[in-house]
Formats: sequence, structure tokens, C-alpha cells
Amino acid sequence: MSNSDFVLAIEDLTVSFDGFKAIDALTLYVDKGELRVIIGPNGAGKTTLLDLICGKTKASGGSIKFKNNEMTKLAEHQIVRSGIGRKFQTPSIYENLSVFKNLEVSFPRGRGVFGALAFKCTDDVKARIEEVAAEIGLADQLNTEAGLLSHGQKQWLEIGMLLMQDPELLMLDEPIAGMSVRERELTAELLERICRNRSMIVIEHDMDFVKKIAHKVTVMHQGKILAEGPMDKVQNDPKVIDVYLGH
Repeated sequence: MSNSDFVLAIEDLTVSFDGFKAIDALTLYVDKGELRVIIGPNGAGKTTLLDLICGKTKASGGSIKFKNNEMTKLAEHQIVRSGIGRKFQTPSIYENLSVFKNLEVSFPRGRGVFGALAFKCTDDVKARIEEVAAEIGLADQLNTEAGLLSHGQKQWLEIGMLLMQDPELLMLDEPIAGMSVRERELTAELLERICRNRSMIVIEHDMDFVKKIAHKVTVMHQGKILAEGPMDKVQNDPKVIDVYLGH
């Protein structure tokens, strides 16, 4: 497989903050349709890696290619437009708008709240909203004010807002933090569902959840990749055990 076949090819990526290498010559490849989970102790550089991919932080060196196009020189909005969606730890939904409206303002044509409120909700947009609402398990909540949803439902709505833009790569940072057991189960099903036609990178601490969803696990430590592979292989790797138990 040549590097151009990967949806995401990161090579020799480095970022330094005041001489400290937060990401240190990291190389990572993600396949089309793959659900990759990144784990590692706090301070391993996991969130920084997502910041670099989405352009929030600029690399000091190395390359990030998405569908064979170099991303390190692009602005955040250009990276989003190229097909990368990112969900942060705290949900950023419009609490006083309905679920329907939250999804509607996320449709690319709207370009933010004001643009969206001005444009007519055409049938294609409506169809897309209904499709996404079904995917995230909120089809019955379209008229509900977003602020009234449960914590888990708010997280799903935010994933739905990203799905409205149909990204080819979706990145989620600790999507199940603060969720009930049932919401975690539903989230695992949700991620498996939406990964059928896109790639995903998920940062997560909950190992049972990781086991459930990951196609492949990458373990980060001190800005480098410590181990990579299926969960059972990674879990039994002495280096990984040492890092987790040694902390």
C-alpha cells in the first residue's frame, strides 16, 4: 500500500512549545473507513495531535497529508472544508435552538447561525437533517430545545452537527466522558454506524469502550507512538503496561 492510499498520512510530525517537544517526529497512517483510537497517559500529546491535524496548532516540522493533500500550511476553515470534522471535549451546541435548527445551521451552505437563519430550508437540507437525526438517535427529538437534552444526547447532537458537513475524517476527543452506562453503549453503536463510510480518530480513556469500538489502537507516550495494533496486542505489550502502571 503506498502512502497515497491512506486517508490520513502523518510523517515526522513535530511541534515544540518553548523547546519542549509535545509531539516528537510522529508518524501515523489512517485507512479509509477505519476507526482508530488513540490512548495514552495524560500529557502524552493526544489532544495536541488533533490540534495539529485540524490546524488549531501549527507544526514545527513534518507533514500531514489528508487524501494526499498537505494540510500543515492551511488555515483551520480550509481544513474543515477539505473534509475534516473535529469535536472538542465540551459540546458547543446552540442550547436555545431546537435539535432541528442546530443541525440546520451546521449545513455547509448556512456558514454559521446568521447565514443559516437567512436561507430557506430546502427539501435536500431537510432530508439531510432527518437522515443525520436518525443516525445519531435523535429522530424523535427534532423539535426539542437542545438545552433540554440529556448530557449524552447533547454529545450526539454535536456529532450530528459535524455529520451535516459529511466529513471524511471525524475526530472525537473523549466522546463518552460523563455519560451513563446506557449512553456509552449507544455511543459505541453510533460510532460503529457512522464509521461505515468515513474514517475516525477517537481519543478515549475508558478501556472497555476502546475495546468495543477500535479497529486499531495507537498508544502515545511523551509525544511519540509507543505501540500500535489491535487492542489485545497493545494491552499485552510490556512497554504499554509499564507506562500505564508506572504512572
